[in-house]
Amino acid sequence: MLQIDLWKRVLIWAVCAFGLLMAMPNAFYERVEASNDAVAEIELGYTGNGLEEQAAMWPSWAPSSLVNLGLDLRGGAHLLAEVQVADVYEARITSMWPEIRDMLREERATIGTIRLQPSERDELRVKISKPEQIDRAASLVRGLARPVVSLTGAGQSDINVSVEGATIVVNLSEAEKLATDERTVQQALEIIRRRIDEVGTREPTIQRQGADRILIQVPGIGSAAELKDIIGTTAQLTFHPVIGRGTNKDANPGAGNEILPSLDEEGLYYTVESAPVVTGEELVDAQPAFDQNNTPAVSFRFNPTGARKFGNYTAENIGSPFAIVLDGEVVSAPVIQAHIPGGSGIITGRFSVEESTNLAVLLRAGALPAGLTFLEERTIGPELGQDSIDAGKIACIVAFMGVLVFMFLSYGTFGLFANIALILNVGLIFGLLSTIGATLTLPGIAGIVLTIGMAVDANVLVFERIREELKTAKGPARAIELGYEKALSAILDANITTFITAVILFAVGSGPVRGFAITLGLGILTSVFTAIYVTRLIIVIWYERRRPKTIEV
Repeated sequence: MLQIDLWKRVLIWAVCAFGLLMAMPNAFYERVEASNDAVAEIELGYTGNGLEEQAAMWPSWAPSSLVNLGLDLRGGAHLLAEVQVADVYEARITSMWPEIRDMLREERATIGTIRLQPSERDELRVKISKPEQIDRAASLVRGLARPVVSLTGAGQSDINVSVEGATIVVNLSEAEKLATDERTVQQALEIIRRRIDEVGTREPTIQRQGADRILIQVPGIGSAAELKDIIGTTAQLTFHPVIGRGTNKDANPGAGNEILPSLDEEGLYYTVESAPVVTGEELVDAQPAFDQNNTPAVSFRFNPTGARKFGNYTAENIGSPFAIVLDGEVVSAPVIQAHIPGGSGIITGRFSVEESTNLAVLLRAGALPAGLTFLEERTIGPELGQDSIDAGKIACIVAFMGVLVFMFLSYGTFGLFANIALILNVGLIFGLLSTIGATLTLPGIAGIVLTIGMAVDANVLVFERIREELKTAKGPARAIELGYEKALSAILDANITTFITAVILFAVGSGPVRGFAITLGLGILTSVFTAIYVTRLIIVIWYERRRPKTIEV
C-alpha cells in the first residue's frame, strides 16, 4: 500500500520550504542588493548618506543571499593580460649587484678594483683590474648561487657565472627562469585578485590562461579603462640613494645608476642608484593620510627586515637625499634629517584624496612583480546585460509554459501534480544558487531552461510505468507503488550520467562553461528530488483523500 512516514513528509516539505525561502530574495533583487551593500558599509564603520534607510529596506531576519549575476548579465569589464616575465629577470639581476660588490670589495687586495660594466638587461658584467685573478673572483661569485626552488629545477643553480677576459658575466640559469616565470604569474594572479577584492566587486573571474596570460572578468564595473586603472598599475615602490639631479634626461648616469623623471616637477630628473635600499615587497601596511601641510599623502610601514634596512641607511646617510620611486618616477626625494628607526614614513606629492586612497590600496595589495600588457579588452554595458536577462526570462517562461501545458494535456491530474513539482523545482534551483553564492551567466540560464525540459522526464517515466501496471488489472495503489519502484533505476541511470557530464564540464571548463555546468548539475539534483519525493508525496496525499476505485493517467 502507499505509505510515507510522517517524519519523511515533514522533512520533504521542510526542504521545499527552505529552498523557496532562500530563493525569495531574488524576487526583490535590487532592494536586497541595496540593503546588503548598505549593511556592508555600516559594518566597515561608514555612516550617513542614507545608509541606515537603505539597510532597513530588507528585514534583517530574512535571508539576504542573492544569485550573483555574471559579466554577461550584469555588464562589466573583460581583460586578457600578458605578464611581462622578462622584466623580472632584469630586476633580479640588478638586485644582485650590491651583494656581489660588497663581497668582491672584501677581496680587493687580491683581485684589485671592481667596476660594473654596461650590459644587456638580463645579465650583469663586472670587470676587475687584475685579470690573472679572474678565476678566483668568479669562484667567489659562484658561491652566491642558490638551488632552484622548483620540482623541475631540483639540483640546479639559480645563476650562471662565466668569464670573458677580465670580466665576470652573471645571468639567470634556464631552470631559474622557468621557476621565476611560474612564480611571477602566480604572484601576479594573487595580487590582481587582492586588488579587485579591495574594490569590493562581486564574483570576479580571475584565471590563468596558458603560460603567461591572465583572464580578468569583473561584473558591475564601469569600463575596461576603470579596471585597467585598478590592476594595470604596477605599484612598484622602491627607495634609492640619490646621486644627483638635473634637467638633462639623456645624460650618462654611470654604471649601476639610472635617470628617473620627477612625478611632480616636469623637466626635472634624478640620478639614482639602480639597486634599491628597500622595496615595496617589505611593506606591511599603507594608509591614506595627510602631511603636516594638511595635503593628501600615504603613510607606510615596513616589516622588521625592511625596517632594519631603512633604519640603518637613514642612520648612515643623514643629510643626504633619498628618492621614493613609484613605477619608475620619483614621487619625492626628501633629505634625511635624522635616524628613522621605526620603519615607517609618509609619501607626499601632489595627490588628491582619491589618488592617495587608490595608491594606498595598491600598496597594501602588493606590487605586481612585472608589468602587464593588455591583449584584449571589452566593456559590456548594463543595457546589454539587461537585454540578456530579459531574453533569458522569455526563454524560461516559454519553456515553462510549454512543459506545463504538455504535461497537463498528456497526464491530466497527474500532469498537474508534476507541474506543481516543476514549479518547486525551479524555486529550489534558485535557492541552491543563492545558498552557495554561485554566479548565474547566460549559459547558466540555458542550463535552467534545459533543466525545465528535463525535469519532467522522471515523471514521464513513472507515469508511463503506472499506465503499464494499470493494464495488468492491479489496483490503483499497487499500480502507483510499482510504477515508482520499477521506474527508479531508469531515473537514476539517466540522471547520474548527465550529472557526471556536468561535473566534467565544471572541472575542465572555465567561465560560461562552468556557469552552465553549475545550473545543470544543481537542476539534476532538484529534479530527482522533486520527481521521486515531492510528486510522490502529492500523489499519496491526493490518493488518501480521494480513495478512487480507478485512476486514469
